[in-house]
Amino acid sequence: MTGTVTGAPKALLRLEGLFVLIAACAAYARTGGDWWLFAILFLAPDLSMLGYLAGRRAGAALYNLAHWYLLPLAAIGWGVFGQTPLALEIGLIWMAHIGFDRFLGYGLKYADGFGATHLGLKGKAARNAQCRPAEVM
Repeated sequence: MTGTVTGAPKALLRLEGLFVLIAACAAYARTGGDWWLFAILFLAPDLSMLGYLAGRRAGAALYNLAHWYLLPLAAIGWGVFGQTPLALEIGLIWMAHIGFDRFLGYGLKYADGFGATHLGLKGKAARNAQCRPAEVM
């Protein structure tokens, strides 16, 4: 795994996720959307983890597609410019989910495994890394 963010940049990316979460929730509140819809769809992007049933590479690709800011931004744009309130609401819920994940430190995935993210190792991958001795260069 390469390309893991550490230090202050990692903290800033996690803080950015918090602000995305707050902004998306505030915007959703202004739409007057139903909070039951928000609750039902908030974790929907995590269904992309089912891609891991097809292997690590497919799982990482599908997860990353569902956790990439561009797609919810497109839904938000469609909702605003196409005057489609449901698309706007779905885009904001999706954006809130991604912000929440980033705030918790769950980043985009590498094909090395589910716990290998651009924001560092998570879960089992992190525990296994702590148990292994450091590599000698």
